[in-house]
Amino acid sequence: MLRFDGKVALVTGAGRGLGRAHALLLAARGAKVLVNDLGTGSAGGGADKSPAEAVVAEIRAAGGSAEVNSDSVVDGGRIVQAALDHFGRLDIVVNNAGFLRDVAFHKMSQEDWDRLYEVHLLGAFRIIHAAWPRFREQGYGRVVNTSSAAGIYGNFGQVNYGTFKLALHGMTQPLAVEGQAKNIHVNTIAPAADSRLTRTVMTAEQLAPMRAELVSPLVAWLCHEDCSENGGLFEVGGGYVTKLRWERSGGATLDLQGDNALETLAGSWDRITDFQVSEHPRSFGEAMTVFAKIMGSA
Repeated sequence: MLRFDGKVALVTGAGRGLGRAHALLLAARGAKVLVNDLGTGSAGGGADKSPAEAVVAEIRAAGGSAEVNSDSVVDGGRIVQAALDHFGRLDIVVNNAGFLRDVAFHKMSQEDWDRLYEVHLLGAFRIIHAAWPRFREQGYGRVVNTSSAAGIYGNFGQVNYGTFKLALHGMTQPLAVEGQAKNIHVNTIAPAADSRLTRTVMTAEQLAPMRAELVSPLVAWLCHEDCSENGGLFEVGGGYVTKLRWERSGGATLDLQGDNALETLAGSWDRITDFQVSEHPRSFGEAMTVFAKIMGSA
């Protein structure tokens, strides 16, 4: 049985839904859990610590160890310090907190943009930034960031949400590179699950098979010391788990000097966008190989 005895996990937005399911599973497998939740509404307003308190009570009733934290993720340093104060260490961070403010871009206010930035991206940065020195010192750390299909593929009315959700994976990838030598692994999930957020756009019948607890096993695996995955992006929901990767078409190297550069490009467009021949660069170095060849022949 894969367990987390001796490990301390911090799960944000853990008072309900996905975060609650993650916290319960990690605790059931032996982790000590800091259950963080400011307790805002689905649009980010208000505060209520009772959902987080209920999760902690549930964990303790099952024989596990957990503490409540109701700070905003914007105060990420305080949350990390709370984990250290309660448990003396921190090994796992699951950035799950978030909310929606769906609105067409032409109607979006500055506040609609700023509030989602603060919670989804700035909050995740501040928590990881505060935890990172500890992870480096102890030679161990696991981070799971929560993205969304709205960021990966785009969705109407979610320019704010989608931007920051995809940016979280942009954070994941270089962190994975920087952390590798210190046994710090950082991965991203894009979950599909029944939650307060998805209930705003889907029916109860649609969401019935998409229980939050069906996402948590992937989160727990990515947080486990036996898991070597690093820098990955995974879609997960309803028992379905899949890994995404970048795909680049075969492309074309063109002579784009001279007066006919635009016409040359336009005439080669079908070839440039053809994925019949493609490649899958796995790193910055692999992606830059084609440009290195061009520079070497200059």
